[in-house]
Amino acid sequence: MPIATWLQSLGLEQYTAAFETNDITDSLLPSLTARDLRDIGVTSVGHRRRMLDAIAARAGPHPASSFTGPEPTPERRQITVMFCDLVGSTALSVRLDPEDLSTLTKDYQNHVTGIVHRHGGFIARFLGDGVLIYFGWPAARDVDAERAIHAALDVVAAIGKTPIRGERLRVRIGIATGLVVIGERIGAGDSLQHTAIGETPNRAARLQSIASPDTIVIDAPTRAMVGRLFDLRDIGPHELPGLAGPIPAWTVAGESGVLSRFEALHGASLTPFVGRNEELSLLLRQWSEAKSGRGNVVLLTGEPGIGKSRLTAALDEHLHGLPHFSLRYFCGPNRRDTPLAPIIGQWQHAAGFARGDTAADKLAKLRQILVPRTTAEDTAIIAAMLSLPPDAAMPALELPAHRRKEWIFSALARQLAALTQLQPVVILAEDVHWSDPTSREFLGHLIEILPKLPVLMVMTFRPEFEPPWKGHECIHQMTLNSLPQKDTAAMALQLAASAIPRALIDRLAAHSGGVPLFIEELMRTVLETGLDLDAPASVRVPANLRASLLARLDRLPAAKAVAQIGSVIGRSFGHDVFASITDLPVRTWEEGLTQLVDAGMLRRGGEPPGVTYQFKHQLVQDAAYQSMLRPRRATLHAAVLSALEDDSTADPALLAHHGIEAGDHAKAVTFLLAAAEQSSARGAWNEAHTQLTRGLKLAEDNPDIAGVQALRTRYQLALGEVIGALRFYASPESGQALAAAVTLARDLPIDEPARDAL
Repeated sequence: MPIATWLQSLGLEQYTAAFETNDITDSLLPSLTARDLRDIGVTSVGHRRRMLDAIAARAGPHPASSFTGPEPTPERRQITVMFCDLVGSTALSVRLDPEDLSTLTKDYQNHVTGIVHRHGGFIARFLGDGVLIYFGWPAARDVDAERAIHAALDVVAAIGKTPIRGERLRVRIGIATGLVVIGERIGAGDSLQHTAIGETPNRAARLQSIASPDTIVIDAPTRAMVGRLFDLRDIGPHELPGLAGPIPAWTVAGESGVLSRFEALHGASLTPFVGRNEELSLLLRQWSEAKSGRGNVVLLTGEPGIGKSRLTAALDEHLHGLPHFSLRYFCGPNRRDTPLAPIIGQWQHAAGFARGDTAADKLAKLRQILVPRTTAEDTAIIAAMLSLPPDAAMPALELPAHRRKEWIFSALARQLAALTQLQPVVILAEDVHWSDPTSREFLGHLIEILPKLPVLMVMTFRPEFEPPWKGHECIHQMTLNSLPQKDTAAMALQLAASAIPRALIDRLAAHSGGVPLFIEELMRTVLETGLDLDAPASVRVPANLRASLLARLDRLPAAKAVAQIGSVIGRSFGHDVFASITDLPVRTWEEGLTQLVDAGMLRRGGEPPGVTYQFKHQLVQDAAYQSMLRPRRATLHAAVLSALEDDSTADPALLAHHGIEAGDHAKAVTFLLAAAEQSSARGAWNEAHTQLTRGLKLAEDNPDIAGVQALRTRYQLALGEVIGALRFYASPESGQALAAAVTLARDLPIDEPARDAL
């Protein structure tokens, strides 16, 4: 594809000259970096991100045998695994010549590969007539489970629709989502594999085995990820070989027809509307002005889960029962290359098209929703847009190819103008970052005519999308930021069951960083699985958020490695500490830090040399930390401990944490004792008791630690004093601790300070 055409498809044709001046050809696109784009004049972060995302999507994943990307790092990550198997292959092998069977199998595999790549999947391995596919690796997306099901539906349709080499083939597909260890190359050359280790691939294969021909079976985690986006049938739990317990399963009949992703993924009950009253008031003011005949457009932007769709739902709730028409254009990740997909979807939904409708049925339904006095020509244009054949009442359309889009836009604009003669109109265009280029053109066409119509149009999108319509007189911009702590806590309280203690609610609210989706998912996880308040500070990242958070990091490979290192240091970390422990090249980690700040995942504070960074959301830190394998974490914890242990101002409890995670139990025991002594000096007896109990257990479990007898003696002495302060000094528990100290001290050298302390 010519560079100019590619840039135009992204709505970024203004950079064509810069690309041509710098001799950037189509073949060089895959190797471009953010710095390269900045050097040639792409100063906008959003524009650079859009180009890099498009390059990644355009290249698509590669089969394992032709993987040419940078050496992947082994890591823990959540992926969706799809296992596709050919039905009746044994019968084919009996009936066909081996050479013919080989050709047939390759053609079938090529069909599957093309579809999978189109949906962003990665062909991990061909297993005879089976195909193992990963969604979410080597790059995660927050819609990986959805992409997998769309790909599966297309595979079933394509394989069953057209005979291959004269044979009508059928497939069975199993899909499972879960954590795996992946990234280490196994083998070489034609035997090169990128194997996902864990139960998830086995579960996908077993689910495939229970599927009927031309049927897709999914597991519970995949079901939870896609909500009501698809028409699913519960087939109950199944005992599957090699897997523990009955495995719940569903078959996929097709897309559900639910237009709104927000509604499909959140169900009938909405999250509490908290902390957005000012933004809602602004929308209502724009609506009031629009009703008077001066149309307005609101560009509503914010990171995923920040509450864009919930705000538009609140607007819809406020207008319920008031005279107006509502047009809803919903963009989706699987329709980015389908011209006018959200507009067509709105018309199909409004007309009530259903499975099984004939073309005549659909034309009849279409006529019922057209505005009065719609011309036969406009009816024919809209019918053609909906892929409906004309009937006898329609004129034959002789439209030149280069003018068809113009005629469609004009016909749709006339429908809108006629609607406004009856009632004012609200248009919601949701997730415009996933819109196709033609739909963006159509939205731009509407913006040109809205100032003279009683219309309010609200467009929602993520920050990486750079809208091409800025600067128009009727456009207003609104950015949603994180909720304040008090509003986050209020939302958590409304979501919580009465059994959840307030301390846990406050902790989860703090972890959410003011992102409504984060607090919603955290509360759901607690209600479903529980959470131990005494567990380490890091809260397990809910499955529905893990893919979204990793997707943001995967778009910035250098930033991801930096985030992983930073996550080991802590929620906040200094530039100097990071520099002292990182094993990345200076240019790489400095660029990574900048990318994380630009992407809104880190906050930067202070001035050199005292620059500090803080993860904007605890869950971003947790996701980065949990993506690493344990040996990598331990190495980094050891580096942090080495960098901090000589600092007299360092927190001994933090040093003990790094020692435990690094596997350096000797240092961990020493620092836990120091932390307990510090807590006792501050009168923090509960904290001291926890630290002493933990350190004593660690010392008892590691008898080979040098001087462990003396350490255990000091622990028991300190424990006796702390228990006495918490209860009373004559308590049995305090006496038991002191007696244990005496017993341990008998075997200590005469000059041992711990013995003298008695």
